[in-house]
Amino acid sequence: MRRRDFLASLAAAGLASGVANLGGCSGSAKPPRPPLPPGELLGASLELGHRLREPKLPPPAETRRVQVAIVGAGIGGLSAGWKLAKAGFKDFLLVELEGEAGGNSRAGHNAVSAYPLAAHYLPLPTREATAVRELLAELGVLYGDPRAARPRYDERYLCATPQERLYRNGWWQDGVLPQLGVSAAEQDQYRRFFALMDGFKQRHDGGATPRRAFALPMALSSPAPDLLALDRISMRDWLLEQGLDSPQLHWYVDYACRDDYGTSLDEVSAWAGIHYFACRNGEAQDAASDTVLTTPGGNNWLAGGLAQSIRDHAGDRLLTGALVFRVAQSEERMQVDLWLPAEQRTLRLEAEQLIWAAPLFLVSHVFVGNDALKAAARRFTHAPWLVANLTLSRFPEQRAGVPIAWDNVLHDSPGLGYVVATHQQMRMRPGATVFTYYRALNRMTPQEGRTALLETSREAWAEQILDELERPHPEIRQLTTRLDVFRNGHAMVRPLPGLIWGKERQLFAADGARLRFAHADVSGFSLFEEAQYRGVLAAERTLHRLGKNFQTSLS
Repeated sequence: MRRRDFLASLAAAGLASGVANLGGCSGSAKPPRPPLPPGELLGASLELGHRLREPKLPPPAETRRVQVAIVGAGIGGLSAGWKLAKAGFKDFLLVELEGEAGGNSRAGHNAVSAYPLAAHYLPLPTREATAVRELLAELGVLYGDPRAARPRYDERYLCATPQERLYRNGWWQDGVLPQLGVSAAEQDQYRRFFALMDGFKQRHDGGATPRRAFALPMALSSPAPDLLALDRISMRDWLLEQGLDSPQLHWYVDYACRDDYGTSLDEVSAWAGIHYFACRNGEAQDAASDTVLTTPGGNNWLAGGLAQSIRDHAGDRLLTGALVFRVAQSEERMQVDLWLPAEQRTLRLEAEQLIWAAPLFLVSHVFVGNDALKAAARRFTHAPWLVANLTLSRFPEQRAGVPIAWDNVLHDSPGLGYVVATHQQMRMRPGATVFTYYRALNRMTPQEGRTALLETSREAWAEQILDELERPHPEIRQLTTRLDVFRNGHAMVRPLPGLIWGKERQLFAADGARLRFAHADVSGFSLFEEAQYRGVLAAERTLHRLGKNFQTSLS
């Protein structure tokens, strides 16, 4: 999805005129449609979460004291617990609404394979992402010094080739940047766009400790005024200001914005849009710089590694199936009221310190007082997503173009495409597989998207998804033995203009006396590196407040 796509487009230019409209299948009649495969309509705990709309839940039946409460056991909350536990601190409790930890890094499993329910890869970490590298070394995936410029990685986690392809005009091409049938004028715009991105990638400010223009984590980025001004306009408007109006370039950048932010380029902040292309500079001894780390279950191995490390260092510190419905501050403690539906009772936690690692939109629903924070939380909007896992009896037939890749993108489709859960084992297990299909509901407002997720049946979603995948794979219905649909109404924060460098986000990034926030929302966009950074930073600040000695993971 980066420079190699552009280079491949130049190599393909000589073929463009002859293959632009090739079809992917013969004119033979389609077989009769089989009945829809079985499956389930899954998702976040909607019924339990929506109890926040009720005016009242029972008063506490028990009060429990703990030094540190962590609300939310996604990557931010797990990373906070990981840091506390590794520092030798054990008096904390992780509270999670769902039945298991992991947040957007959870996975499903069946007889064929594990498969992701949301996040499915981790790019090679930048040198600034020190906590990510520390975790990868702890998990045995990064070999040697985690601070090395070009570490070596366990090849089982490096995405096997081919990594990605694009289906367009009936033809599968290598890479995601449209290549075939693209005019010389558009290719010139490709050159100019990537030159601009390279300039941003190489730029550093001139401070005593120079910062990259676009760093990952984003908090380490340069605060230069001309860069911060990019947060005030949309990515589409910025492209047009540069004279970049190529339809295929706009499609490519729009795909990137939908992929990482669940939002179209005409709504995404230009700062966030450029950050997608300019922030990543991780390298490896044994892989190309645009290689990603992945497993059949997506990023579940990272969530599982964090959770296991907590258990190893601090024992069982996780309470699942708990709805936080009230947070208040007394003179000396934070009060956190939890509804435990399995026990039909309310538990109150009294904590010296609170780390809020749940999505920020919940703040206005559960916090007592804190009017400034609640008003700031309403500034955040979240993108609804749909993920479907299709279990296939075998791979579809190979048709026009390059062979199947790990990430298979569909041009001009409602969905982004699909990843192949068994890609890492394809050479050893070429039979049944699982395709994980992704769709950001960005063609409607977030509220309309959430309404669609609530009111649309699994069967209706399944029909839409199979219709879409029949374009490149005419036999997909005959091959699909199961189709499960996973809904997430608040999958990721939307980095709209003014959010990332606005005062509202910075309120949540501050270090409070008893309260700090540790969700990826605090960065303004949902990436693993951001969630982990926020969690580790919140834990280190908490340890400092408690007067505990620790070794920082962030420098």
